[in-house]
Amino acid sequence: MKKIEAIIRKTKFEEVRKALHEADIEFLSWWDVKGQGTARQGLIFRGIAYDVNTIARICISFVVRDINVEKSIQAILKSAYTGESGDGRIFVSTIEQSIRIRTGDKGDESLYNK
Repeated sequence: MKKIEAIIRKTKFEEVRKALHEADIEFLSWWDVKGQGTARQGLIFRGIAYDVNTIARICISFVVRDINVEKSIQAILKSAYTGESGDGRIFVSTIEQSIRIRTGDKGDESLYNK
């Protein structure tokens, strides 16, 4: 099992969610996050300098069986891509154990996707 986390543009969230659903990933969590990328810039508006280095993004997180890792990554890559700096990142990590609280199912059986 793998945990996939993706930090993406807010404007691409619905496209990514739809693409993951089409890839049979139906259970995921997301939340608003802020971060700082490599770009450094400032904005001056009416004589006041604003720091615009902090970037608002969405972090998506879900756990999948090993057979679904690549199609999940491809769904995110294709739907989140703009070709501009700041498209985001995808992180994949290994999950040692998963247990469904309601049924007690363990391992792959505890996950919703096939």
